[in-house]
Amino acid sequence: MLRTLNRVLLGLVGLVLLAVGGAVLAVGLGVSPPSWWLHEGPHDVLLSTAERTKWKDESWWWPTVIAVLAVLVLLALWWLTSVLRRRRLAEVLVDTGDGAGALLRGRALQSVLAADAGGLEGVSHAQVRLTGRRDAPETRVRIRLEPHVDPGTALRELADRALAHARDSAALKRLPADVRMKAAKHRAERVS
Repeated sequence: MLRTLNRVLLGLVGLVLLAVGGAVLAVGLGVSPPSWWLHEGPHDVLLSTAERTKWKDESWWWPTVIAVLAVLVLLALWWLTSVLRRRRLAEVLVDTGDGAGALLRGRALQSVLAADAGGLEGVSHAQVRLTGRRDAPETRVRIRLEPHVDPGTALRELADRALAHARDSAALKRLPADVRMKAAKHRAERVS
C-alpha cells in the first residue's frame, strides 16, 4: 500500500513539475501563453515588486511563511525516511509441491531462526531480521559470542544448523545471510 502511494505521489509530483517547467520554458522561448497563465511573455517576472511587498508589513505573514515551509520540510523528510527505511519481510512464500504454495509469517521464521541461533554453543544472544522478497527472502543475523568461542566455528555451526534448518523447513532453495558477530566482553571480577 505504501509502495503504491509512494509511486502515485512521485508520479503526480513529476508530472506537475514537468508541465510547469515545460510551460515556463516555452514562454521563455517566445511561445505565446494562454490568457490565464502566470506569465505574459519572456520578459515577465515571477513576482512583481508589488506582489513581493504586499504582505511585508503584516505581523502574521513571516511566521506563517516559515511555519508552512517548516511543515513542508518535515513532510519531505518523513517521506524520505519512509522510502529509505528497510522493512521486515511480513511473509515468506513456501513451495508446497502442489503448485499452490503457502504463506509463512516472517516473524515466525525470524523467531525460530533466532532461537536456533541463540541455542548454539557459545552464542549468548542472537537477533534475526528477514528482508528481501517473499519468494526470495534474505536474513540479517546478529550474534553475540562468548569470549572463548572461535568465530569461524560459530559461523559454520550457524550455517550448517540454524540457517539450514530454516531453509529446509520453509522449502527454500537458498537463504542468503548477512551475519554480524560481536564478542561479549568480560566484566572485571575480584579474586581474593
